[in-house]
Amino acid sequence: MLAAFGLLLILACSGGDDEFATSTSPVTENVAPLTAVVWQPAPGISWQWQIDTGDVDTSFDVAVYDIDLFDASADLVSRLQVDGHHVICYMSAGSWEGWRPDAGGFPSEVLGDDYDGWEGERWLDIRNLEALAPIMETRLDLCAAKGFDAVEPDNIDGYTNDTGFPLTYNDQLRFNRWLANAAHERGLSIGLKNDSDQVDDLIAYFDWALTEDCIAEDWCEDMEPFLIGGKAIFAAEYTDKGLSLEEVCRKAGGLRHSAILKDRELGAARQACGGGG
Repeated sequence: MLAAFGLLLILACSGGDDEFATSTSPVTENVAPLTAVVWQPAPGISWQWQIDTGDVDTSFDVAVYDIDLFDASADLVSRLQVDGHHVICYMSAGSWEGWRPDAGGFPSEVLGDDYDGWEGERWLDIRNLEALAPIMETRLDLCAAKGFDAVEPDNIDGYTNDTGFPLTYNDQLRFNRWLANAAHERGLSIGLKNDSDQVDDLIAYFDWALTEDCIAEDWCEDMEPFLIGGKAIFAAEYTDKGLSLEEVCRKAGGLRHSAILKDRELGAARQACGGGG
């Protein structure tokens, strides 16, 4: 699969900002988005997000559940779908998590600095697709095999963080576009997680978006192209930022974001606008 996909990669000169012109990996900005018939949620759709290690609370009256790839069983995914929910699998694509069952398969050279604030997690060298692609493809295969409708790839904005690697804007584009196409090859819808600076370059590749704290940090409007294209924005705001549910809902309503207020541990507890769920 990698060899076939490699034929699609086009090496090109960026022509963009000089700040990002020194990428150490091949630049593939012009690789075309893979056309696929996948689920595409519309703006305003309701959702629940639970990725802690506890049992998933299936009692919420929402259209979408976003749950952990490894912890969720195929039976749970099927039961949620039978009850009328679409189901998204959460997986980290830009960081290594030491507790995952495939953690031992990551070569040491792709493991970077610790992810600040999250014990046992380290950034990945996303430039090294030769090493990472088989691992990420296996995860996407598992997501598809369990019957999920979509994938939420986390930590796909490493180039804006202290990863231990000199990642560039173009490195991130290359990786994110590859990841989106790989998801579509498997019939999975895929969301752009944060990474607001690259929306214009990635909007054609991603089917929806998911933001964290965009209301609290005042960058939600950067994601506007998704709404213009009829694509949902799942907005999670965190209780530790000090916003009340009333403030979140007032701002989210004007933006047409699907906003919920969650504790940062992402357990079952959920506050929603209008008391939904």
